[in-house]
Amino acid sequence: MGLGNTIVEKNESSSQDRAKAMIFLRHHLDEGLKIEYLTVKDPLVLWRDLKERVDHLKLVVLSKTRYDWLHLRLQDFKSVNEYNSAMFRITSQLSLCGEKVTDEDMLEKTFSTFHVSNMLLQQQYREKGFKIF
Repeated sequence: MGLGNTIVEKNESSSQDRAKAMIFLRHHLDEGLKIEYLTVKDPLVLWRDLKERVDHLKLVVLSKTRYDWLHLRLQDFKSVNEYNSAMFRITSQLSLCGEKVTDEDMLEKTFSTFHVSNMLLQQQYREKGFKIF
């Protein structure tokens, strides 16, 4: 049996397995978090506390990233490369928060934010039927 059983409710893990799990979890913690959770002795409690913290952080990051996605416009960037970089940063953050952004979504976002003077170009790109961003 693996150490995963030590972080589930009503587990019957041995004290040795719980100690191994705590060593493993603490080994992978940031130094600041190690100090903050120094007094926690049960891997289940540590796991729950960390999960709660990450879930809260996800909400904060997700709301900011949704805002960034909503206000992302091609015309706000000096180059397509800068726009692509911002696009992939935002879509990566959305993905990490559990929201899937498809190539179709990214293409539509790009087409819909073309500057007014480039509407003909936008229409031509749409007619080409691109499927991959």
